[in-house]
Amino acid sequence: MTTAGTDAPLTRLALFGTSADPPTRGHRALLEGLLGLFPQVLTWASDNPLKQHGAPLEVRTALLGALVAAIDDPRLSLEQELSSPWAVETLERARARWPDRELVFVVGSDLAGQIHRWRRAEELLRSCRLGIARRQGWPLQAADLERLRGLGATVDLLPLAIPPSASSRIRAQPDPAQVPSELWPVLLQHNLYGLSEP
Repeated sequence: MTTAGTDAPLTRLALFGTSADPPTRGHRALLEGLLGLFPQVLTWASDNPLKQHGAPLEVRTALLGALVAAIDDPRLSLEQELSSPWAVETLERARARWPDRELVFVVGSDLAGQIHRWRRAEELLRSCRLGIARRQGWPLQAADLERLRGLGATVDLLPLAIPPSASSRIRAQPDPAQVPSELWPVLLQHNLYGLSEP
């Protein structure tokens, strides 16, 4: 297990998928933080088989696209063709497109305890590095890290502190302050999540 720093080799490619339901200030902070650690960052919206979604995938993709456009960094791109409900399929697609790159699959610390239950988890973990970003309010558990290592994971603890905003909280109790301003045109167009512009 290592701690990733700003000296990540140029061959490393950070992959961050999210349900983007909706994207929050936490998503923006994570993407911007990854740009400080990796030479290239790819993101996409996906259907999570463990979640009920508040908006169709097409709309969530548009929301994430608005966030990527607002960050406006050529090293960050929305690669929606990587999207799959199953992370292992996403990794297969990424490996086919970038066979010479070292793939770093990025998750928040809230997911560290779930990965061992994902489809073909061992195959997934052996096919990439696993980058874990600490989300405030979701501390990493030593037992979860040990389980991941036991499945063959190479874990990078990313030196990031992501604010505790969560899409599920916004859906349950709409809070405009947690929504990046660049998302409002799409949110209002589709009348999503019970939000009204502040």
